[in-house]
Amino acid sequence: MDGIIVVNKEPGYTSRDVVNILNKKFNTKKIGHTGTLDPLATGVLVVCIGKYTKLVDKITAEDKEYVATIKLGVSTDTLDITGKVLQSEPIKELDGQQINDVLESFLGSYLQEVPKYSAVKIDGKKLYEYARNNEEVELPKREVEIYEIELLELKKDEIKFRCVVSKGTYIRSLIKDICQKLNVLGTMASLERTRQGIFKVDNAYTLEDIKNDGYQLLNINDIFSYPHYEINEEEYQKVLNGGFLKINKDDEFLMIDFKNQTIAIYQNDGEFFRTYFRL
Repeated sequence: MDGIIVVNKEPGYTSRDVVNILNKKFNTKKIGHTGTLDPLATGVLVVCIGKYTKLVDKITAEDKEYVATIKLGVSTDTLDITGKVLQSEPIKELDGQQINDVLESFLGSYLQEVPKYSAVKIDGKKLYEYARNNEEVELPKREVEIYEIELLELKKDEIKFRCVVSKGTYIRSLIKDICQKLNVLGTMASLERTRQGIFKVDNAYTLEDIKNDGYQLLNINDIFSYPHYEINEEEYQKVLNGGFLKINKDDEFLMIDFKNQTIAIYQNDGEFFRTYFRL
C-alpha cells in the first residue's frame, strides 16, 4: 500500500503511537510521520505509507499552523501543563494591545532555545534523557521563522493565539519567550496543529475513522500541482532505470506521465531532469 493519510491526532497519543496503530491497520512497517506532536497536542499528523515515505523530508519542511493556549500564572519544567510546577504567581492583568505588540515582535526569524524535554540529541543522547536524570546540559538554539501570529482570545488566566511557523519551531518554547516578554509566568495548556503545508485539520481523519475504513489515501496528484510531461516508451525505460531525461523546460519540478498515468516526479538540475520521486 502506497499513499499519504492525514490523521487528526487525539490527545494522549504520541506520534509513534499513531504510527504503530497504522502499522497494524495497513499491515506494513514502511510508515513515517512528518513532524512530531506531543501527547498533549492534537491536530494534523501527516503520515506517509510505502513508497511515499520518500517524501517525508519534503513534507516535514512545509510551514505549520497552530492554535495554542497559554495558562497564565504558572511555569513548568516541560513548558506545558503536564509538567512539574516550578513557579506560580497571582494572575497579572494584561490588555489585548500589550499582548498583540509582544506577539508581533516575534514576526520574522529569531533564535529559539530547544526545550529540555525534547527528543533532540546531544552527544548521542536525547535531551529528555538528560532532564529525567537531572543532568545539566547546554540547550541548543536554532533559528526559526514566525510567518504569522495573532491573538485570538484573552481571558483572565489564558491567552489563545494562532501562528504560522517554520519547520523546527517549538510552540512550547515560543510560549516561554512570549511570557518572558510579557513579564508573566505561563505554560502551554493546549495545542492544535491546524495545518501543515496543504494538509488541513478539516480534511484529516481520526483513528476511529481509519479503524472503520472511513478514510481516503492521497497520491502525488492530490499533493503536488507541478506541470505534467508525457513521456514515450524510450523515456519510460530510462525512468524505470532511474536515468535522467533531457526535457526542454524551465520548471523546477515535473510530474512524469506515461500513458496518462503519473509515475514519477523529476527535478531540474539546470542541465537535465533527474528522479526526485518514483512510484
